[in-house]
Amino acid sequence: MSITTIYTHEACLHHQPGPHHPESPQRLLAVLEALKSPDFVQLRWSDAPEGTAAQLLHVHTQGYVDEVHAASPRDGYRALDAGDTIMSPGTLEAVMRCVGAACAGVDDVVAGRTDNAFCATRPCGHHAEADRAMGFCVFNQAAIAAFHARQAHGLQRVAVIDFDVHHGNGTQHAFYGDPDMFYGSCHQWPFYPGTGARDESGVADNIVNVPLARGSGSATFRSQMQAVLLPALRRFAPDLLIISAGFDAHHLDPLGGLGLTDDDFDWITRQLLAEANRSAKGRVVSILEGGYSLDGLASATAAHVRALMGR
Repeated sequence: MSITTIYTHEACLHHQPGPHHPESPQRLLAVLEALKSPDFVQLRWSDAPEGTAAQLLHVHTQGYVDEVHAASPRDGYRALDAGDTIMSPGTLEAVMRCVGAACAGVDDVVAGRTDNAFCATRPCGHHAEADRAMGFCVFNQAAIAAFHARQAHGLQRVAVIDFDVHHGNGTQHAFYGDPDMFYGSCHQWPFYPGTGARDESGVADNIVNVPLARGSGSATFRSQMQAVLLPALRRFAPDLLIISAGFDAHHLDPLGGLGLTDDDFDWITRQLLAEANRSAKGRVVSILEGGYSLDGLASATAAHVRALMGR
């Protein structure tokens, strides 16, 4: 079995985007409850530190960081975009804990203090662009963690694999012009946010998109991953693998429509671990992204973490 560490923090429950918003604190509570069952007694747990200003600037502009700080309300709500991405008094610390968790996961995996990591944090991050919030996301913790691995540890080649039902436009744009950063995404198409076509390939074919039609299901998902995304990841041969682990492609999810099962998330996690073992010494940091059915999110996350543990 592998040593798997969960990075989380109570502050991530204090981001309150408002009543009826899909990205609710109940999402994280469902994940934590699932991971505290007897099946997971061998997990290690670590409080997520706050991220730093320097870490944010790996991906985001100083102007945008200043804008987020200025928008943080003392009470009530403040929208950062057309209405999807809402700040409450607890949001700023929550998003900084998200960044801190991802970077701490990288630090501990690279140092050998844990075999792999799962960041049980919210809100999600893969839609956040260098200079703007999008799609419930404020800071892009997956992309930040990838550049942190380079800046703090000298790892040259880092890959992010994203199986959220939505394409991670922010991560793609952060990596597009850097041949040593790889972004691979399997997502529903056409769908929000409108990016993620197959011909979006980056400066050195370092972007690989696998768009799937609504209702594609398990067989299509697995065959496309085996035919396209996994071979591309193998050719890239990263020094570290980061997973944007969104579970809104689950068949119970009210926002997505791909119809995947818990077994599919177990399968793709084991495939990704095998690829990480080839070139990255097994170093994997997984970060929670979307997933809006509480039951589907809990069971799919449990399947994913169980696979990380090697169970």
